[in-house]
Amino acid sequence: MALARTLLSGRRMSELIETGAPPRKDLLKHLILQLHGGVAPDAVQRQLVRLLGQVPYGLVVEVEQELLADGMPAAEVTRLCHLHSAALQGAIDLSGVRTPPAGHPARVFSEENAALAKQVQALEHAADALDAVVSEGGAGVHLLQARVRVNALTDVEKHYLRKEHLLFPFLERHGITGPPQVMWGKHDQTRALLRAAHAALASAAGDPAAARALSDGALRPLASAIRDMVDKEENILLPMALDVLDEREWWEIARQSDEIGYCLVEPEASWRPDSVDATEAAAPAARVKLPTGSLAPAELEAILGALPLDATFVDAEDRVRWFSHGKERVFSRSRAVIGRKVQFCHPPSSVGTVETILAGFRAGTQDRASFWIQLRGRFVHIEYRALRDVSGAYLGCLEVTQDLTEKRALAGEQRLLSWEATAQQASAPVQACPAHPGAPSAAAPHPARAESAAARPAWLEGARVSRSLDARPLLAAGAHPVQEVMQELATLAPGAVFELVAPFVPGPLLERARAAGCLAHSEQEAPGLVRTWFTRGGAA
Repeated sequence: MALARTLLSGRRMSELIETGAPPRKDLLKHLILQLHGGVAPDAVQRQLVRLLGQVPYGLVVEVEQELLADGMPAAEVTRLCHLHSAALQGAIDLSGVRTPPAGHPARVFSEENAALAKQVQALEHAADALDAVVSEGGAGVHLLQARVRVNALTDVEKHYLRKEHLLFPFLERHGITGPPQVMWGKHDQTRALLRAAHAALASAAGDPAAARALSDGALRPLASAIRDMVDKEENILLPMALDVLDEREWWEIARQSDEIGYCLVEPEASWRPDSVDATEAAAPAARVKLPTGSLAPAELEAILGALPLDATFVDAEDRVRWFSHGKERVFSRSRAVIGRKVQFCHPPSSVGTVETILAGFRAGTQDRASFWIQLRGRFVHIEYRALRDVSGAYLGCLEVTQDLTEKRALAGEQRLLSWEATAQQASAPVQACPAHPGAPSAAAPHPARAESAAARPAWLEGARVSRSLDARPLLAAGAHPVQEVMQELATLAPGAVFELVAPFVPGPLLERARAAGCLAHSEQEAPGLVRTWFTRGGAA
């Protein structure tokens, strides 16, 4: 604050206007210093619009660089960066910004920003819903929605890492050091807000006061921080980078981006500048040498793709680094998971099991963990194996998923070649599972399908549903409502009925509910639409 007053005292606003000295940059610098002197952003914005009108994005960068050169600490600029954004809202001239082609790194950053903005909006809707909670225990569904959105926003880490390790170094080579320095500080603040949001959600209570405290203290600050950075990138950073970096530099960023991974969305196309010919872009890689032979990368890729299983490798830092891409995947994967913490690739109900498995592998006390589930009529086996080097050091975890339906049904022998028998074993692809199977509840066998066709029990005839939850959007987003449903059942009044709508019979949930003294009944209304009702006590 003292430095801001010192810098402000050098030249008054009236002097700047009267002398006719290069007004635009000096005026903008003076206005931004007013923010650091305590003037409200809306007051500064009114002056800015009156005196400057539209401000070129490059001018904002120049002023920020000058403030740092004048001795203002980067931490001070970072601290009030959100006020800069508020004062400049709607005043940045973007009329000359180039539109990069599909697959260009700047285009990918923008597409990720659009996806982040949607998740931020959804998180704010969840926060609004939490603010509106009026009854004890009424926050359960909204807390689950908030967890889903915070988990999704955790993917912003890959977006920030690509900026920090790929884009910023090239900007610094061109002498642009201010924005990278300030933005990195804002990234770290957002990371801290993400950690705080995860911690708050993990211990969240369902009463109205706690719900509002969570909304105001953790969710809204996180949403605001991510949205502010999206605005800074779209209005200043990316337009400036498109002006400054040449195609070769963007090509280097593009080539190295896959290693870090992408945030929420994948590039819609591969991009190669005209200055890089196809021969250079497709330079052959060396053969992969192994103890039992060597393979060309294309051969290795074909072999891994032909294996009748899904495989995913998670490194020693718990980040997804590779997955196979066979034609008959059991669970869907996209390249956007590359570089993501594996804990955030699972619904909240499974994370504890994932952590337990990885902790056992890392400690060297365990080497494998297996699960098997009934998934839409298919028998699916999932196995996790620890990977270690020759000295025993932990390298990571390999997850292998197999659809064993046809193999389980084999009997007798097949010694002679039969193309027909081979074709019959080709299993139909299983749709993506809405909740990852790596959790104890998912490991239990599916309940008998006869249940959905059984006669409706007496306790359900004429009963009034007191509360209903449609879990399909949550399952599609990668969450699982087990804990929320169990909380609802714990507070369910005798004789009251709770209804759950899902795309399948929730077998593990039914077992937990019955173990807790509840009755349950499921009915399939249509493909992908199953209603399950729960009540406490009474006769079946």
